[in-house]
Amino acid sequence: MWTYAPWRGRYLPGSLSPRDRLRAYATWCNAVEGNTTFYATPARETVKSWAEQTTPDFRFILKLPKLITHERRLADVDDPLRAFLAAIEPLGRRVHALWVQLPPSFGPADLGTLAGFLRRVPNGYRYSVEVRHRAFFEDPRSGQQLEKALGDVGDEWVTFDTTVLFESPPVSDAEREAWTKKPRLPRRSRALTSHPVVRYIGRDDAARTVAGWQPWLDAVAGWLREGRSPTVFIHTPDNVGALELARRFHDDVRARVPEVDPLPEPVPAGPPTLF
Repeated sequence: MWTYAPWRGRYLPGSLSPRDRLRAYATWCNAVEGNTTFYATPARETVKSWAEQTTPDFRFILKLPKLITHERRLADVDDPLRAFLAAIEPLGRRVHALWVQLPPSFGPADLGTLAGFLRRVPNGYRYSVEVRHRAFFEDPRSGQQLEKALGDVGDEWVTFDTTVLFESPPVSDAEREAWTKKPRLPRRSRALTSHPVVRYIGRDDAARTVAGWQPWLDAVAGWLREGRSPTVFIHTPDNVGALELARRFHDDVRARVPEVDPLPEPVPAGPPTLF
């Protein structure tokens, strides 16, 4: 996301080279979704540059490559997983979790494959699993079986909350596109570990996005009071204002839990002006 074109000149200095944009992004937010790793394992030199641009406490939630999760569906993946872990090694503890996003067709019948995969993966990383098969949300027994498979190895169930996106018909091109691509699933707010991960997508209307995240303020504040360390990503269909909204969500949480550290001061997007 730190290379997202609409943010240049709005949040991030437009003159920055692609190699330096993460450094600027990291002054806005202290975590990032590594979605590009889904499409290809990055070069180790690229990953080194990510480490150089971020502080040791910055959080990367890195999606496993689709070769592992979608094409081979977690079977016979030792070699590509080993190559991926070798590539991201320079990030060290910045890798807050490895994000195992599974296709919508990966359902309860595949839980044995998931459980076997999670038992075999190398130690030293947290694994957070995102499922999209409706049975895990609508059939209590399937949901409980998934929770048990994750609980047996201490892994998390990623929440992807699209309820606000689908609560009324789309009114923008970006919302219409999101309706065709995002899963329409019930909201769940149960944390299995001390490091829950929430992905929330609102609307292109900022007010509706803010109104829709109100239940998450109570959930996240509650987790923090319990000693958990949640990571929350705020999206809209076009994502143009996502950085401001993410900081607003963080401020709203701090209003409930004042001991949460403030985010850093963002780098100016452009040179200072007199007027």
